Amino acid sequence: MSISELNLFPLCLGGNVFGWTADRDASFAVLDAYAEAGGNFIDTADTYTSMVPGNVGGESETIIGEWMASRGNRDRIVLATKVGSLPTRPGLSAANIRVAVEDSLRRLQTDHIDLYWAHIDDTETPLAETLGAFDALVDEGKVRNIGASNYNAERLTEALAISERDGLAKYGVLQQHYNLLEREYEGALREAVTAGGLTSTPYFGLARGFLTGKYQPGVEVDSPRAGKAAEYLTTERGPRVLDALGKVAAAHGVAMATVALAWLAAQPTVAAPIASARNVEQLRPLLAVADLTLPEDELALLDTASR
Repeated sequence: MSISELNLFPLCLGGNVFGWTADRDASFAVLDAYAEAGGNFIDTADTYTSMVPGNVGGESETIIGEWMASRGNRDRIVLATKVGSLPTRPGLSAANIRVAVEDSLRRLQTDHIDLYWAHIDDTETPLAETLGAFDALVDEGKVRNIGASNYNAERLTEALAISERDGLAKYGVLQQHYNLLEREYEGALREAVTAGGLTSTPYFGLARGFLTGKYQPGVEVDSPRAGKAAEYLTTERGPRVLDALGKVAAAHGVAMATVALAWLAAQPTVAAPIASARNVEQLRPLLAVADLTLPEDELALLDTASR
């Protein structure tokens, strides 16, 4: 079964905050609320949250694994994790993938990963070697589907051609940076995804929180991402997009974050945007994307404002 055939919830819950800005209890609360709302698609990585002082990586996977074990719901979750970016297990060599997947399976307390991502494009390792390693894991049942994260159009197309030529497991999903303020995906990369028959799950769908509307001139925001997000205020497009989001959000009686994700969900190739929440209050407007379909005139308004 390919990832596109799975009955995915319209929002993929990002696990990058678990073990970072959300401790174990807060993470469990977010995961519980997501599952109670019908959510079934969770994305993490072996490198989350190695950037936090005192952490080594794998903390997010460990929390998710403990949560699934305690709730007994592994069979209801489409579980995605990644390999290639953990500082102690870098790259996509066959040897590294083989060891890294066993580490992830142990931390996640499961015998299989529904979607295993190449977290980066490792140009030092032949694509055929990487794909061969993934193919072996699919054959063994340890991995159900594979995806590419942070590949460009040329390398993604090359990888798909190698899989076709050598009869290897094929990338079925792309994970890419994409939101109302970052639209580079809409060129050659989206064309490659379309031509290859893939779907996509964009990350940073809320532009590091800027598209929630909480970043305004003179307002201080308590967030590790505040510096990067606030940079959008210095552009003409940033405030213009916030204005358009505000109008559409008011028309539907929803949060601006909900509208931003609904716009993303409506774009060609997008299966489900990824967004994370460090508490249940932050999660609620993200979940609301499941109940919001924007009409063409509002999609056009947002499209124009963001160009």
